[in-house]
Amino acid sequence: MRAVWQADAASAIAGTAPVVSDYYMFVFAASALLSALFLTRYCAAGHSWPKSLVKTGAVAGLSLAAGLAGGPVALVAALALGAVGDFFLSRPGERAFLAGLVAFALAHLAYVWLMVGAGGGWPGAGAGAVVGLFSVAMAGLLWSRTGPMRWPVMGYVAIIGAMGLLALSLPWPVALSALAFMASDTILSFELFVLTAAHPARRWTPYAVWSLYWGAQAGFAWVFALSATA
Repeated sequence: MRAVWQADAASAIAGTAPVVSDYYMFVFAASALLSALFLTRYCAAGHSWPKSLVKTGAVAGLSLAAGLAGGPVALVAALALGAVGDFFLSRPGERAFLAGLVAFALAHLAYVWLMVGAGGGWPGAGAGAVVGLFSVAMAGLLWSRTGPMRWPVMGYVAIIGAMGLLALSLPWPVALSALAFMASDTILSFELFVLTAAHPARRWTPYAVWSLYWGAQAGFAWVFALSATA
């Protein structure tokens, strides 16, 4: 399975990937347009229902596109759970934040399932040490700053770290998408728990978080769906 998947990914990189359906391309493009709308109109705006709907639709569309392409169940589930997480994280309140965190933790578990099925495993001592040390450093940074959310956040850090480890053992488009996801979550963690309300970095953090996050989800949706079209 790993050899077949790598061959499909290699053909994608070389520009000779199987042609995906028009329906997949249409829905994928619509998701990209929603993502661009969110980035330019809602990214740094306050809570609103239009913001929640646009943000959710930008990733829910990727899940639909992956399903139309006949993508793996784990991929469709991961993207759908990401859309659920986006909805809750776009709403105000601690309960909504916790619901979003749980949804994203489940999404990463689905990605772990997907990557194990694609042949993912231990990426080697060097990559493993980097991801492990980074996860420990993030856990240490957030431990005293997350209050009652401490244990859910620690669990999330561990799960996304596991996803990152597996991704680094797979072809570079998957690894790059996983690293973008981890970078997005790192910036978001600083935004939520570390930066002061008046910190100048807040002028650009929402845009960096969204660009890296949606790019990562789109990368997963595109690359893993390729094997389903072979």
